[in-house]
Amino acid sequence: MKTARALAPDDGQLEVHLVPMRRRHLRSVLKIEAQVYARPWSLSLFLSELTLRGSRFYYVARVEGSVVGYAGLMLSGEDGHVTNIAVDPAWHRHKIGTRLLANLAQEALRRRVRNLTLEVRVSNEAAKTMYTRFGFEPAGIRKNYYIETNEDALIMWAEHIDTPEYAARLARLEATVPGRTVVEEIRG
Repeated sequence: MKTARALAPDDGQLEVHLVPMRRRHLRSVLKIEAQVYARPWSLSLFLSELTLRGSRFYYVARVEGSVVGYAGLMLSGEDGHVTNIAVDPAWHRHKIGTRLLANLAQEALRRRVRNLTLEVRVSNEAAKTMYTRFGFEPAGIRKNYYIETNEDALIMWAEHIDTPEYAARLARLEATVPGRTVVEEIRG
């Protein structure tokens, strides 16, 4: 069996497929979830999210058939909430997270969302840096949000994503991603 590192080609040659999350992806998603979160989501929670097709949108990132990351979006009126975004640690620094978040923003725009929000650990500097590049700004703190560590969450918002200025920001971000990203849109 190939390891994730053995699969990683030169970033300029990397082709990442973003496909709607399906039940068949959940074994791989749960493996990543267990690697990156002290309190991972359960299989039943993912299954329940996948049934909410009108208001939830989940994608996996695949390289050569292997799931290397995933992300989800929940809609509520004009707002979209990034429920989760995670990348296999062996695939960090290959812009997988950037690809996933750009795709969620595009999906939100297709669904007429005007604002995006998310929570991030206050200690997660790499994630906060990426979110800031996407226009997310700090808006508050959720005390002890991460129960397993009693760590606070920083609430971040990207407002007015439905503007030409935000479209230009997304285009600039997507232009910095090496290789190729192939997106299979969610139907419906």
